[in-house]
Amino acid sequence: MRHLYLKLFVVSATISILSGCRQGPPVLSRIATGQVQIDSSLTPDDSLTAFIQPYHDHVNEVLDAPLSYAPALLSKKDGQLNSSLGNLLADIVLQQADGVYQKQKGRRVDMAVLNYGGIRSVISAGPVSERTSYEVMPFENKIHVIALQGKAIRDMAGFLIAAGVAHPIAGMQIVQNPDGSLHAINIGGKPFDEERIYYVATSDYLVGGGDEMGFFREGTDAHDTGYKIRNALTDYFKQTDTLHASVDDRFIKLPAR
Repeated sequence: MRHLYLKLFVVSATISILSGCRQGPPVLSRIATGQVQIDSSLTPDDSLTAFIQPYHDHVNEVLDAPLSYAPALLSKKDGQLNSSLGNLLADIVLQQADGVYQKQKGRRVDMAVLNYGGIRSVISAGPVSERTSYEVMPFENKIHVIALQGKAIRDMAGFLIAAGVAHPIAGMQIVQNPDGSLHAINIGGKPFDEERIYYVATSDYLVGGGDEMGFFREGTDAHDTGYKIRNALTDYFKQTDTLHASVDDRFIKLPAR
């Protein structure tokens, strides 16, 4: 009996000690705020700079390595209905998306449509690098391919005619009458077929109705290729020695008689 009392005493003492050592939940006792002025008075941390420098230099080396060459300046502002830079970007997206889409879905891409506002820089004459891709297309937008038919294609043409800016297109031609009305749509060099389904490469932003391109909401079978537009540009630059692009007849207005 004496041993039982002793054991109970030891257990009770142990529980008391453990209970006394247990910490309660932390309690917020004070909040302090302040401002740190970011200006020239701050001195860099040399050790941190030295640690980062090799990575900084390597990133710049990769971004600035020449991949292609532009003989002349390419801009989105050098044409009224289409532009040299817009045409190049749309052609790149059409070509690169077509290869990816064939592998993923076994289908060809018929055309590409991008937005004027998504182009954020020119391509200057001279060497073209991966940094160029980031400057021209700094967003994380990915290429989506969506199926459009009949009315949606006509709505697309009507939107592009009314837009007032040169939204990039490729694989299709839009012809306006002198009064601004639609004269013809040609896709892949052939007259538009009202009954056929066309597969359009564009950005995830536009598929969602961005830039008021609501006609994409009429589409079906939207497919995310997982391929960033910026990466498509870089891949094309690696494949192409010299960039050639100009204002052409993919979007024209017939002259008045």
